Amino acid sequence: MTITLQKFNHSRVRTDLPDIKSGHVVRVYQKITEIKGSGKKQETKERVQIFEGLVIGKKGGKGINATITVRKISGGIGVERVFPLNAPTIEKIELIKITKARRAKLNYMRDRIGKATKPKGEMVKQEEDKPSSDKSEDLEKDDKKEAVEVKTEKVIAKEENEIEKGASEKKDDDKINSKIKL
Repeated sequence: MTITLQKFNHSRVRTDLPDIKSGHVVRVYQKITEIKGSGKKQETKERVQIFEGLVIGKKGGKGINATITVRKISGGIGVERVFPLNAPTIEKIELIKITKARRAKLNYMRDRIGKATKPKGEMVKQEEDKPSSDKSEDLEKDDKKEAVEVKTEKVIAKEENEIEKGASEKKDDDKINSKIKL
């Protein structure tokens, strides 16, 4: 029973999200459905709401229950939201800025005021905003290239050794033949 549940959970994990860590500034696009009216005159509207802020914590690793806590300051008041990464309401997540954090949880950012709430870091290039699965594929390709290069170097070294052995055997044969002729 638990094996089938684990397979189901692993099949539902999203792979189109970038690798998010605490300290990154992200923009989360979330679908929101609004229902207006009551009874037979109900209208449903769907829109996308954007929440941009600093990731102060991540829970659940890369599993189905993974969540991130995003904090922003709106009108002088700190606002935090917890987003489940694998929820169907999350349309996409963009990396805006990558900053180096020395801790896994940045709870101390709650006490900061003014400029101290702005993390220092570099803006993200388009290449870095790819999902983590694409990055792993690129790394695998690089590893395969390196492995092929190492194999070719080993093959070349092996061939050189065989040539040297053949040359030394030929010299030994020549010495034997010269002794026989004497």
